[in-house]
Amino acid sequence: MSHAKPGLLIVDDDPLITDTMHFVLSRDFEVFVAESRAQVKSLLTQLQSTPPLALVDLGLPPAQHKPDEGFALISDLLNHSKRIKILVLSGQNDEANARHARALGAIDFIAKPAEPAKIKQALLTALRFDQAETVVPATEPPAEDDVIVGKSFVIDRLRQQIRLYADAPFPVLIEGESGSGKELVAKSLHRWAKRADKPYLALNCAAISPTLVEPTLFGYAKGAFTGAVQAHSGYFEDARDGTLFLDEIGELPLELQAKLLRVLENGEFQRVGETQSRFSNARIVAATNRDLRREVREGRFRGDLYHRLSVFSVHVPPLREQQEDKLALLEHFRAIYCREAKVPPFSLTADAQRIWEEYHFPGNVRELRNIVIRLTTKYAGQSVGPRELEAEFDLDLVSPDAIPLPTDAQALRDYAKKHLKSVHGFNLDQVMKQWEKSYVEAALDMTHGNLSQASKILGVNRTTLYSRMQTYQND
Repeated sequence: MSHAKPGLLIVDDDPLITDTMHFVLSRDFEVFVAESRAQVKSLLTQLQSTPPLALVDLGLPPAQHKPDEGFALISDLLNHSKRIKILVLSGQNDEANARHARALGAIDFIAKPAEPAKIKQALLTALRFDQAETVVPATEPPAEDDVIVGKSFVIDRLRQQIRLYADAPFPVLIEGESGSGKELVAKSLHRWAKRADKPYLALNCAAISPTLVEPTLFGYAKGAFTGAVQAHSGYFEDARDGTLFLDEIGELPLELQAKLLRVLENGEFQRVGETQSRFSNARIVAATNRDLRREVREGRFRGDLYHRLSVFSVHVPPLREQQEDKLALLEHFRAIYCREAKVPPFSLTADAQRIWEEYHFPGNVRELRNIVIRLTTKYAGQSVGPRELEAEFDLDLVSPDAIPLPTDAQALRDYAKKHLKSVHGFNLDQVMKQWEKSYVEAALDMTHGNLSQASKILGVNRTTLYSRMQTYQND
């Protein structure tokens, strides 16, 4: 009996490249081809499941000579599926582009021209690592620490919140940066609950066409729309008394937010094309990397739905706040991937270990995991030094909240020296603008968008604050 081939999405605007790759790789993969981000979005809404692999060119239209579209596509794909493994295939053999692509979540960067055999091997390796993340050793069921790794204060607090909220019937809103592990928190909330033996269903609201969200959530009657040849239940029915995880909840269309609010209030909903009311007792867990308070202020998210979803709120800390957990995560993923690849583990020299602990991991746990995958592939059984390790880091990507600002003048100077040595292409104006923007946004969050109150907190007049906000919008 033949097994289904793993899916592979190839995105490149050069027909010669896509035709060649399709011919070579279709023997081992079910290949889907797209030429642009728009085509990718359209294609993904038509597929029943997201391909586990993607081969992406950075120089996509409309700006073929710039990597911006390719970088944006990496984020699009990871928003669509957290598990997809992305390899970047690009003629722009620039180390800075490679590092940035990896920090955004790509597994690796392959420069054109590349031998088809090399590309095939890289894809098969990525596929093995994908399978390793879903396989649980039969001899040892996972404990909580095997899922949420670390012993830092912020991780201990996160575990305490999970256990405290797990059995409550009320919704939980999980907030955190991309790649920080929000889906693991959702699964843990279900696993620690009394309803753990009931269904756990997950829907990525960013991964489905807006026109399909309603029938997917609530189900539909036969003949409700073209293609509805038979009645079908939705996620709320299928979850029954279990847990329904709504990832990327900020992407839910406004017109559906009212219907979701109704279900949250009384459990009542209707299939598309029916008038009969149905009821669900599913516990709702939602997640977002957006600031929903700001989305409410700007009219993109219903305030009443936000307050209903955030009865309990859980903040997943970024990896830069888990200083003592970085080595534990390294050891955790190294053990998994070395076992799957059947290779001896790599090791870090003392200097490389220090650099590992100091790196801020802008892509959070997802970036750390991908770095471990690459080190396992390249340096199995070897010692990795600073030079090899730093080649895997995006040292140019700096976010203002990734910089722990000391208050002591000497400590600040010492930090500035360290920062200037570690970042290539430093731009003082850009860093100052990032800091200023972060303080303005923080003040607006604290005052729920009240400009007068925010200006008082910041020590500037209202006109100046408004002018700065307009500058950020125009950047």
